Amino acid sequence: MTQHQYNQSAYLRSIACAASVCGRTSPNPAVGAVVVRDNAIIAWGATQPPGGNHAERQALLQAGPAAQGADLYVTLEPCTFHGRTPPCTDAIIAAGIARVFFVMRDPDPRMHGGAAEVLNAHGIDCIQIPSDDDDIRLQLAPFFLRIQQQRPWLTWKYAMSLDGKIATHTGMSQWISTGASRAMVHAIRNRVDAIMTGSGTVLSDDPLLTIRLADTISERQPLRVVIDSRGQSPVTARVFDQRDASTMVFCTLDAPPVWQHDLLQRGVQVVCQPINGHVDLHQAMHQLSARGVNHVLLEAGAGLAGACADAQLIDEIHSFIAPGLIGNHRAPGPLAGMGIDQLNDWRAFRFVGQDLNGGDIHLHALHHRIDTLFQPADQGVTTCLPVS
Repeated sequence: MTQHQYNQSAYLRSIACAASVCGRTSPNPAVGAVVVRDNAIIAWGATQPPGGNHAERQALLQAGPAAQGADLYVTLEPCTFHGRTPPCTDAIIAAGIARVFFVMRDPDPRMHGGAAEVLNAHGIDCIQIPSDDDDIRLQLAPFFLRIQQQRPWLTWKYAMSLDGKIATHTGMSQWISTGASRAMVHAIRNRVDAIMTGSGTVLSDDPLLTIRLADTISERQPLRVVIDSRGQSPVTARVFDQRDASTMVFCTLDAPPVWQHDLLQRGVQVVCQPINGHVDLHQAMHQLSARGVNHVLLEAGAGLAGACADAQLIDEIHSFIAPGLIGNHRAPGPLAGMGIDQLNDWRAFRFVGQDLNGGDIHLHALHHRIDTLFQPADQGVTTCLPVS
């Protein structure tokens, strides 16, 4: 198989372009594209909000006639089917691109034979750059998981003391982490489609669950999701104020009808599952997926976090550890639920980052399932040497 050389700067620029639109493209993936001519970057683009151009079309539009005979670098295999927009392969052919370098294969079943089959028929080389880069995998994993398993990617964030407490025994939790750590949390919120919490957090903290960057409310706000099986959250809670962001509540038949009606009157979307007891989290995730939600951030107490862990729904973790002790056996830790009985194969995550952040330690971990989401190159696709 022929091994092509590729432009490392273009590869890195395409990843940076994709990073700039994370959280703004669902149900589409966040993708970056770069046009290279004579080994120099001449244009670039990223996926636009739903209904807008894909990254390839944005970059080709910027390049104009200079795209003729140039190379195109893109983080995800160009689409071959007509969704909200025409196939990107059509635009690539029309622009006269000579070679397409892509990093990850598109898992969408509508791709059929893939981009190589379409582009090769028009004399355009289609070349895959194999990569284990966690940055690009994290950009695409939410979309890949929704396509493959019909549920969003779930990132769990929490802050705790050195002795593993998320609040005092009296329930005080504001603030365990530093201002720098909380600013990082808002940056994380800025990359997701939805923020999920439980009724316990609504009752104890009355959070807004909005993005606030530089102390200002961001124009784009993720969907707020409240899991409240029995309708215990006060309808006057700040999370139900629809002026700044939209809210969806999942409850069961145990939630009083008048409570559901009052939330509906406030503009809250209420999804009442036809069961008693606890909300079925798998069903809730499936319903969010059906709405095109790719990425959910979990900011909740030990109960909901433990339920998500028990359901094997946690894909990524951001843990902020503060250099202090809280103590008391009644003070809660970050995770409750049923837990595990044995320590066989319990190390389901791997650390991918650690840093000091304003006096706190920030740990970043990924579930090993991320490695199962990405497909190897097809025999019909030419590859480059792996990115080191």
